[in-house]
Amino acid sequence: MAVACAGVLVARSSLADHYRVPTGSMRPNVVEGDRIIVDKLAYGLRVPFTHLRVGSHDGPARGDVVVLDSPEDGRVLLKRVAAVPGDRVAVRHGEVLLDGLPARHTYTLALDHDGGPDLDDTTVPDDLYLVLGDNRGNSHDGRAFGLVSRDAILGRALAVCLRDGGWFWQPL
Repeated sequence: MAVACAGVLVARSSLADHYRVPTGSMRPNVVEGDRIIVDKLAYGLRVPFTHLRVGSHDGPARGDVVVLDSPEDGRVLLKRVAAVPGDRVAVRHGEVLLDGLPARHTYTLALDHDGGPDLDDTTVPDDLYLVLGDNRGNSHDGRAFGLVSRDAILGRALAVCLRDGGWFWQPL
C-alpha cells in the first residue's frame, strides 16, 4: 500500500496532476472552481518533488496555458504565456504587442477596466516568460510580478475537466 501511495505522489509530482482554479483571472476561458488537467511532462521530466529537470526539452510556447509557482508567494497560478525568450513585447489596454504589432490569438480575452495595467516595451531574456491572465482587466499577472523563470513553470494545462461539479471537457 505504501509503495502504491508513493507511486501516485511521484506521478503527480512529475507526470500529470489536476488543480482547482481559485480565481477568475483566466475568465472567460477558465472560471473559478474549474478543475484542470496538467501535463507536467510537457516541458521536460522533473526529478520528483523538485524543480530539477532531466534532459533538455523545449519550453512553453506563446499561447500555452501553464501552471506555475507564483514568484511572490509560491502559490500555484494558472496563466497564459504571452511572450517567450527573445520576444520584444509590450501590453497596451490588455492587448499584447510583439515587435510593435498586435499578437495573433485564437482565445477570448476579457478587457474590462481598460485591459488592466500596461507594460512598456521589453525584450524577454533567456529562460524567462511573460505570463498574463485572459481576464486582462482583473488579473494579477506578469505585469505586476514581472517575468517568470522556466523553472517556475510546473506544466501545461491541457483542459478543463470538471465545471460546476459535473464532468466537462474544454481543451485549452
